[in-house]
Amino acid sequence: MQQLKITEVEEKIYKGAAERVLELNDLSFDYYYFIDKNELSLKKLEKKLCGKYQGKTIVYRSGDANHQLLELSKALRKKEYAALVLLDPFGMQINWSSIAELKGTRSDIWILVPTGVIVNRLLDRAGKMECCDKLQSFFGLTIEEIKSHFYLEKKVQTLFGEEEIIAKVSQPIEKIACLYAKRLKTIWEYVTDEPLVLRNSHGSPIYHFVFASNNQPATTIAKQIIQNL
Repeated sequence: MQQLKITEVEEKIYKGAAERVLELNDLSFDYYYFIDKNELSLKKLEKKLCGKYQGKTIVYRSGDANHQLLELSKALRKKEYAALVLLDPFGMQINWSSIAELKGTRSDIWILVPTGVIVNRLLDRAGKMECCDKLQSFFGLTIEEIKSHFYLEKKVQTLFGEEEIIAKVSQPIEKIACLYAKRLKTIWEYVTDEPLVLRNSHGSPIYHFVFASNNQPATTIAKQIIQNL
């Protein structure tokens, strides 16, 4: 987490998603799968939820979420299965290639994109992008494509004459959300135009909660949910 420049306070903000999902009484699913690479964290979650949600079949799986997404996509190729996928790639662990495997399946997806809390910080002002591999796997784009979205080349006058510098675009966090939504549209037909923005105590955007689906009515419901929050 230190490599991704995340503070302890920010790490605590995103937790608790499992309970929020289980408390959605208007939605009913045959199975609830909770996946975490950290087996200890998963056991703590199981202990915390044990006995609290009677009548709900909860499955806990320890492992890489990328692998689990690939397995899910295979299962969803059988037309009798459908899934609502909630992804919380807080440390940008989920690769775009894994998400892309859901194309053509009966799936809807909510994804909490760490636009301000992580991605924007990796897009440093100088354009060095020390974690370029992480950015490439997250967006599913080449480093040059990423640079074209978030950096501009400018000519400035200095004491030594005209020089070219790299400058970061204005409003980068909003542009991160727009780019990710654009990427989701290559997988699902409908994506929320205005995702839910989660802000820190100073009012700065740190996450964008985005919904995507091949079902237009589902997208309309998602928009209503966002507007009412």
